[in-house]
Amino acid sequence: MNRLVLSATVAERAALRYTPAGLPALDLVLAHESQVEQEGGVRKVSMQLRALAVGSLVGALERVSFETRLRFGGFLAPARNGRGLLFHLTDLEPEA
Repeated sequence: MNRLVLSATVAERAALRYTPAGLPALDLVLAHESQVEQEGGVRKVSMQLRALAVGSLVGALERVSFETRLRFGGFLAPARNGRGLLFHLTDLEPEA
């Protein structure tokens, strides 16, 4: 199964664009920071991840402030240019 859920903020937001099928699309960079346990120790994780929202999520993501922490859900796929992975967003909810 290819499913990723990540708590993050929007670090960068590109201009709205449209797919060849006419769907709204928004390229984002998400920022995540947390601490996790690994082998009995605590590890600080800080990263940025490229993401893509298509369709109904775009409107909500255009209005989100950069400081708002959200829970993003979706799947990972190769980027179009073949460089790295892209987080394709399928759902979004406020951080609990």
